[in-house]
Amino acid sequence: MAEETIFTKIINGTIPSKIIYHDDLVTAFSDIAPKAKYHILIVTNKPIPNVNEAQEADEKALGRLFTVAAKIAKDLGIAEDGYRLIVNVGENGGQEVPHIHMHLLGGQKMGAFGFVKA
Repeated sequence: MAEETIFTKIINGTIPSKIIYHDDLVTAFSDIAPKAKYHILIVTNKPIPNVNEAQEADEKALGRLFTVAAKIAKDLGIAEDGYRLIVNVGENGGQEVPHIHMHLLGGQKMGAFGFVKA
């Protein structure tokens, strides 16, 4: 089993958060440092450290990240205009918490990605 993370503490209620969605596979909540009008984190309830650690048995939860993102976007009224989904993997990919999570950003025009040159 992976280490407990800040996300597992949010999922189990140890750390309070604005929960947007919760079921047996995933939990969604508002990001504490939003980068867009709407910035929601959707996390697997099982603490999988990153995409490289995902197993075939995790496919249902990983798929649920996308279906819940679509539901939240629709509920927020941003589905038609568009939104961005981001999954960071590892340090160079910008992953800060070792627990698979998807960022849903929207409610405004999203600019192009900025890439750091090597």
